Amino acid sequence: MNRAKATGKEVLLSVVNKIDHIEPLSFFAAGRENMFGERFFWKEPSSENYFIGLGICKLIRSDERDNRFLLVEKEWKRFIYEGMISNPYKHAGLGPVLFGGFSFDPFKPKTELWSKFNDSTFHVPKFMLSKVNGHAYLTTNLICTKNDEATFVEKVIEERENLLNVLFEYKPDFADAQLKKKIEINPLQWKETVANAIEDLKKSATLKKVVLARELRLYFSDDINIEQVLFHLLSDQVDSFIFAFESNGDCFIGASPERLVKKNNENVFSTCLAGSIRRGKTDQEDKLLGETLLKDEKNLIEHQYVVDMIKEAMNETCDEVILPSNPTLLKVRDIQHLYTPVVGKVNSDRSLLTLVERLHPTPALGGLPKKEAVKKIREIEELDRGLYAGPIGWMDYQGNGEFAVAIRSGLIQGQEASLFAGCGVVVDSNPEIEYQETDMKFRPMLNALGRNK
Repeated sequence: MNRAKATGKEVLLSVVNKIDHIEPLSFFAAGRENMFGERFFWKEPSSENYFIGLGICKLIRSDERDNRFLLVEKEWKRFIYEGMISNPYKHAGLGPVLFGGFSFDPFKPKTELWSKFNDSTFHVPKFMLSKVNGHAYLTTNLICTKNDEATFVEKVIEERENLLNVLFEYKPDFADAQLKKKIEINPLQWKETVANAIEDLKKSATLKKVVLARELRLYFSDDINIEQVLFHLLSDQVDSFIFAFESNGDCFIGASPERLVKKNNENVFSTCLAGSIRRGKTDQEDKLLGETLLKDEKNLIEHQYVVDMIKEAMNETCDEVILPSNPTLLKVRDIQHLYTPVVGKVNSDRSLLTLVERLHPTPALGGLPKKEAVKKIREIEELDRGLYAGPIGWMDYQGNGEFAVAIRSGLIQGQEASLFAGCGVVVDSNPEIEYQETDMKFRPMLNALGRNK
């Protein structure tokens, strides 16, 4: 507070405390009443690492189309530069953390569907629970101004104590809201768009692949319980990133199997995920389907597009890049994918958002070549993707962080939900088969909403 008075500027005060175990979903639910619309939830795949934020200490948002990654990074660095941070622990994801996402394409005209989110929307939470390597930490963030009195800090501490005192063990209410209506948005027109895209690919000397997505709209009898949807995702999609991000009352939520990029000091990790097939009903059928996918020429070509692009991007930004020569299978509950992990050692001057900008969108979500494919999507796809298929994730004040590709996701708006799914279109694609693939990709969110059982 003295620094704020001396400089006349806002100063961040961030304090990290190690605490006893708190059930992550209970912490998220504790913010429902007083901080609804200002929460986020993040869980890493196949681990017990969580980050849950409640309230907004700092909001960084913009609809700037050009240099949007750089603008967020500059504002973030400016915000933490004058900050006073008390964090005696060495783990990434403690202290002030910026959480949020970027829209898939800021040049696509925005519709009312995504009016509650900007093209770049990020929160620094007031309170954040971090569960890392089996330990729990609570970060408290507040902004001090030259006009604040000491009682201001005391009020925030009191608010933190009240929050911890009202925590309860979250118990799911399995009385799901009743589905009133389900609408597939223009399915025949979508298939026609896919057919036209195939013809355009055949004629093009440069365009190799374009990814087209569609929307499924659900209408329920009551408001959708975000905590309950998260409970189902956490139970069913253990090998995926589980995320929820609220803004002005709407909630973007999903279970993505695809990492875009993770940075931990100088170590960088990315994932090539393209080519998919359903899971089998028996172990034998599942194994057979996986073996079929590993030999399928169309899917292998699509996968190699992603591998080549990510390898090129990593070579440009890293001193060393390591990846296997052949893909393996990544199996989640409803789908199995061709999977190639990529590991690199990053150059010292490369920030996480520099890597995000270079990698987004991969050919798995945009197409190939990148700029031409995104332009084609902008022209022929009716859907306003918003944050769907964009980068979503977090970064801490030390430059560490992780972003996933926001797929297998939906936008919840009170009693309504829009689900999104896409597929890669190449010259030998079939519109009906691609349509069936998107049906398969709706399943994780349909299951989580209790509507696919």
